[in-house]
Amino acid sequence: MTTISTLGSHCALQVLKGAKDEGFQTLLVCEKRREKLYRRFPFIDELVLVDSFNEILNQNLNEKLGEKESIIIPHGTLLSQMSPPEIESIQTPIFGNKWILRWESDRKMKEKLMIEAGLNVPRSLASPSDINGLAIAKRHGAAGGKGYFLTTSKKDYEKKRDALTTLGIIKGDDDLYLQEYAFGVSAYLQYFYSAIQDDLEFFGVDRRYESDIDGLGRIPARQQMDVEKIPSFNVIGNSPLVLRESLLDEVYSMGERFVEAAKRLVPPGMNGPFCLEGVYNENGEFTTFEFSARIVAGTNLYVGGSPYSPFMYDEPMSMGRRIAREIKSAIAQGRLSSVVT
Repeated sequence: MTTISTLGSHCALQVLKGAKDEGFQTLLVCEKRREKLYRRFPFIDELVLVDSFNEILNQNLNEKLGEKESIIIPHGTLLSQMSPPEIESIQTPIFGNKWILRWESDRKMKEKLMIEAGLNVPRSLASPSDINGLAIAKRHGAAGGKGYFLTTSKKDYEKKRDALTTLGIIKGDDDLYLQEYAFGVSAYLQYFYSAIQDDLEFFGVDRRYESDIDGLGRIPARQQMDVEKIPSFNVIGNSPLVLRESLLDEVYSMGERFVEAAKRLVPPGMNGPFCLEGVYNENGEFTTFEFSARIVAGTNLYVGGSPYSPFMYDEPMSMGRRIAREIKSAIAQGRLSSVVT
């Protein structure tokens, strides 16, 4: 019997609860320090305890997962803990297209795919000398906002870069990607593309609460200038958002263009959950500055269903359960190879 597996972090509870709701056995690869947390939840059938998530690369662990006919559901922790070549070397089947995770991890490849999809993307800056106005420096990969910073000049950039290097958060310029800052209301658009049905579903929207940058609004403007610490963009949590209905047509269009672009650039394409991340301006126009090519933590808001899922399903449907249902359908149709790599 097929077992749905994932790493014990990020959105593991949602993924495994959804898998259990669809009748699967569930397995959690869990760091020993978090065992007490995950033992609380009866829908987790088995915990495999490890000292580090990197042990998923171990031959013995892969053999154990193989005996369980396991399918790994990737999420942000997999990307933050392992390099693309390491992820691609995992022998256990991974849901979705593991090759596209390399594109998510590399900012230049990520930009190329978004442009190919015809999305409105902020201009990237080749070097700190090109900074002319407000820009944001980001780390490569799924860093959860840690190590990001705003900057307005080469001098300011170098000061903040050196501070983060001293702290050991980055090693230098090669770890950073510079992009013009996009102004507007942040919105993270959650989608699911079904390779089995050849259909795009829009699941929900979230906003991310980032420390310390979101907390600066509580400090008067004059005092903000006195804050010496570099404000962190580290994601602490998520809050729900519902879009004006008039925006939905373009939401679907952007998602469809992204799916088609992924098919062209990184076969077999964008299968399963993904997220387009950006901001809306005062005219309701969306600028996409990121994408995530797997389930995002913002979907944890909607374990019982989102404001949009009832339009597609007459039962509570989380993204975790939607993943499990896709696998279930693929198995029933003898098309499992269409949804795993």
